[in-house]
Amino acid sequence: MQANTFHFDNSYARALPDFYAPVQPAQVPQPALVQLNHALAAELGLDGAALDSPEGAAIFAGNTVPLGAQPLAQAYAGHQFGGYSPQLGDGRALLLGEVIDVLGARRDIALKGSGRTPFSRGGDGKAALGPVLREYVMGEAMHALGIPTTRALAAVTTGEKVRREGAPPGAVLARVAASHIRVGTFQFVAAQGDAAKVQQLVDYVIARHYPEAHDAANPALALFQAVCERQAALIARWMCVGFIHGVMNTDNMTLSGETIDYGPCAFMDAYDPATVFSSIDTQGRYAYANQPGIARWNLARLAECLLPLVDADSDRAVALVTEVLDVFPARYQQHWLDGMRRKLGLTTVQDDDLALVNDFLALLEAQAVDFTLAFRGLADGSSRALFSAPADFDAWAARWQARQPALSKQVNQANPVYIPRNHQVEAALEAAVRHADYAPFQRLLAVLQRPFDTQADAAAYALPATTEQAAGYQTFCGT
Repeated sequence: MQANTFHFDNSYARALPDFYAPVQPAQVPQPALVQLNHALAAELGLDGAALDSPEGAAIFAGNTVPLGAQPLAQAYAGHQFGGYSPQLGDGRALLLGEVIDVLGARRDIALKGSGRTPFSRGGDGKAALGPVLREYVMGEAMHALGIPTTRALAAVTTGEKVRREGAPPGAVLARVAASHIRVGTFQFVAAQGDAAKVQQLVDYVIARHYPEAHDAANPALALFQAVCERQAALIARWMCVGFIHGVMNTDNMTLSGETIDYGPCAFMDAYDPATVFSSIDTQGRYAYANQPGIARWNLARLAECLLPLVDADSDRAVALVTEVLDVFPARYQQHWLDGMRRKLGLTTVQDDDLALVNDFLALLEAQAVDFTLAFRGLADGSSRALFSAPADFDAWAARWQARQPALSKQVNQANPVYIPRNHQVEAALEAAVRHADYAPFQRLLAVLQRPFDTQADAAAYALPATTEQAAGYQTFCGT
């Protein structure tokens, strides 16, 4: 199996030798597959049946390095909660290599939790089972919702305990991404003051992700514009499903426009723009409503890295990137409003659409109504029962129905029945970690793969947490 399983073509290792450290994954005592993503394996042109085996488990745990792989830990810097760290890097992750998928797209395959690297900063480089399964289920849920995301190819246990509270089982996640290049990657090289290396990275990112920028009059500026546009669209999609990333540091923003690093992330139940779940976000920097502004802040840090390539005149360079940044809020707003129109079933555009959306959200907030159920129930009339003061909803609904008398048949394809409800995720992870019972995880994963379709015997997965379940709920980074 090993000789021809992956067919790696490792352009990052070839093109950017100063941007990583070669590292071999740590050996683990007893690798065992918990979950293999057969559908994703097929997309990558891999033999899922062959990988669903002890030999596959050995590869995904890091015990066997497949032919053609060049394991490396990527170097990057980043602003974490606003404070700059000049060197972060893949402390517990390794890029095995790149494959060309069945559609001709280049995809990274990386291991997360595969041991120490030169960037581990005192950590053990390991991962615990709970965070690995959280990232698996969250990434696959986001993919099913149509949101650009890194994805899980496999989760394996390692047969060892990790040094965390409670000594949980160790695990490794095999993660697939369009690439793992981050804003922090640019910050790492820009801080060295070597414009040639920044240019090298710009050329690589343009070739890999934005080839249309190659022939632009100002390729670096064109790259920045394209990244801003993808991020505006991505954050709008997050907001339309109530997703809260939880740790939007610059090292967690990809140049490809994919969601990455599902640490303290969660989905909102009752609509509240100030919602924060992350235990380390004590000031609410990354609260739900702050995400668009934080995205723009992160993009400003990318702009700083690109200034020497945008224009030799620093004042002119600042003016050019500022012009792009100043457009970002409007581009985000357009993507978000388009998404909200779809959620309300509006098939035309009118000037008062923004007010209609905002007034509905204000009702949800004032009456602590579940975000997901409120939108989904518009199609069958069940939303009204969610409101403690239904007359207020009736007044809004009269405006909405006058605006769009015939509801689009596609409205349910914009409003999921199922999201990764926090209490369901926690129950699945607890069963797996405490009892090695993976059935709840697998059932939850199966339901979330069809988020827009009402499924038999899955009613419980559509319900928000009870007051008791939701009280004081927090998420953790899992490092």
